[in-house]
Amino acid sequence: MKNIEKGQSALVNDTCTDCGSYADIGAVIDEHDTVLVIEKHGADALAEVESLANAAKVRFDAVQAEIVDIVDGQQLSLTFAFSAEKMIFQLQNNL
Repeated sequence: MKNIEKGQSALVNDTCTDCGSYADIGAVIDEHDTVLVIEKHGADALAEVESLANAAKVRFDAVQAEIVDIVDGQQLSLTFAFSAEKMIFQLQNNL
């Protein structure tokens, strides 16, 4: 861990000051992970994915939504501008 700390910028603090645990932030959040795929099945599938698509568009300006028919349901692909937006949307909507 000392080699990792030596190699990083002095502005980066990824070690817990209370317990000394090291967090590899890049392993948790991938900046290119901007697509969220959701599948819903059943009679209400289309209404559910349309509701999620609308919620995403209201919350984030640049989100793109694509709805595709699948067997017994719908698949929604949401493409966010940033991975943080995707994570926030997942948390806010319990996904």
